[in-house]
Amino acid sequence: MVRLKKLQKTYGSHNKRGHQKTPVFANINLDIKKGDFLVIMGRSGAGKTSLLNIMGGLDTDYDGNVMIMDKSLKNLSESGLSRLRSQHIGFVFQAFHLINTFTCIQNVILPAFFGDISMDKARKRGMDLLTDMGMKQKADTLPSALSAGERQRIAIARAMLNDPQLLLCDEPTGNLDPETGNKVLDIFRGLSKQGKTVVMVTHNPDVSRGASRIVRIEDGTLMETK
Repeated sequence: MVRLKKLQKTYGSHNKRGHQKTPVFANINLDIKKGDFLVIMGRSGAGKTSLLNIMGGLDTDYDGNVMIMDKSLKNLSESGLSRLRSQHIGFVFQAFHLINTFTCIQNVILPAFFGDISMDKARKRGMDLLTDMGMKQKADTLPSALSAGERQRIAIARAMLNDPQLLLCDEPTGNLDPETGNKVLDIFRGLSKQGKTVVMVTHNPDVSRGASRIVRIEDGTLMETK
C-alpha cells in the first residue's frame, strides 16, 4: 500500500551565516501493507506530521521515493496528486476542520464536490456512514452543537465518503478525553479489520494500544517497536 525508500526531509532558513538546512529525518525506509493499523510515535517536532503530509502528497519537498498503491508520487503532477488523494486517501485531523455553517451531512458529503461521485449517491453514502458512526440523528445538526467526540466522528465519516484505501490521521484523539478517544480508536481498529490501511501519528503512548504496528521517529531516524 505504502512504500518509503531513502526518504529525507530538511527545512531551510536564512541567517547571518547564509542559507542553513535543518534535517527533519533522513534515510527512512518503511513498507506499510494493506490493512495495517500503523501508529507513528515521537515527541513534538520529531517530524511525524511532515512524514504524514509527504505520504498524502501534501508536501512534495523531499528527497527519496514515496510509493502509494504502486504509484510514485514524484512522477505525479499536481492534478495527479489531487486525483490520488480524492480517490484513495482520507485525512483525519486533530482540529476536525468541519465547516461550522454546514450541517453534519453537508460536511460529510463535501468531498463529492471534488470527486467523481454524484450528489445523490454521496448523500446516500453519507447517511450510511453517519448511521455506522451512530450519528444519523445528527445529520441536520450544525457542528457547533456537537461534542468533540461527535465532531471527530463526523470528520471520520467525511474522510470515508469516497471509500479510500488509505487513512492518514494526525493526532485524531488529541482534542478528546480518554474515554471518547478510545471510542474513536475503536472506529479506526474496525476500519483496519475491514481492510483499510490506517496510519496515525501521535505523541501519546496510550493511543498506540491496539495498533498492529508501532514505529517511532527519534533523532531523525525511524525505528519499529512492534
